[in-house]
Amino acid sequence: MLFKKSTYDFCIVGLGNPGIQYESTRHNVGFMAVDLLMKKQNAQFGKHKMESHFGECQIGKARVLVVKPQTFMNNSGTAVSQITKFYKIHSDKIIVLSDDISLDVGKIRIRRKGSHGGHNGLKDIFQLLGTDDITRIKIGVGSKPHPDYDLADWVLSRFPKEDFENLEVALNNAVLAIEEIIKRGIDSAMNKYSK
Repeated sequence: MLFKKSTYDFCIVGLGNPGIQYESTRHNVGFMAVDLLMKKQNAQFGKHKMESHFGECQIGKARVLVVKPQTFMNNSGTAVSQITKFYKIHSDKIIVLSDDISLDVGKIRIRRKGSHGGHNGLKDIFQLLGTDDITRIKIGVGSKPHPDYDLADWVLSRFPKEDFENLEVALNNAVLAIEEIIKRGIDSAMNKYSK
C-alpha cells in the first residue's frame, strides 16, 4: 500500500524505454539500476499509473518512491512531473539515474545540478519541472565507436559480454550512491562513488 501524499522523503527515477525490445540496452541503464535497488530492498514495482511503473522502499529512515517512466526516454518529464506533483515531492528530493556516453562502462558520475548534457530524457524532465536543480547519477555506457556512428543506434544497442562485469560494478555503485545520498548526503556520495 502506498503512503499518503507528502510522506515520501525521496523520489528515485530510473530512465529508460519500456518494452522488451529495449531491455538491456545502453539507454536503459537507469531502469537496470532501480531494478537492482528494488531487488536489494526486497521491494517491487507494484503500481502502474501516471505513465509510470513505481513502488516504494525504505532506505535508512527515509520513505522512498522508486519510479520507471513508461513514456519513452524523450518524454520522461511527463511522467516525472505528474508523479512528483501528485506526491508533492520537491525537486531537491529527486534523484534521476540515466545513461552517459561520455563515461566509460563501469564508471558513474554524481551531479547536484547543471545542464542535461544533451540527454533528451534529462532535458525533458528539467523543462517540465522548470529546474535543473535535480540530483542525477550518470552511468557510463561508453562512447560511440567512431564519430559517424548514429547516436540513436548506439544508445539502443546492447552491451557486449566483455562489458558485463564493468556494467555490474557501475550498477552496484549507483545503488550504493543512492543509499549514501539518502543517508549521508550528496557530498559523501560524490567523494565515494563519482569518477
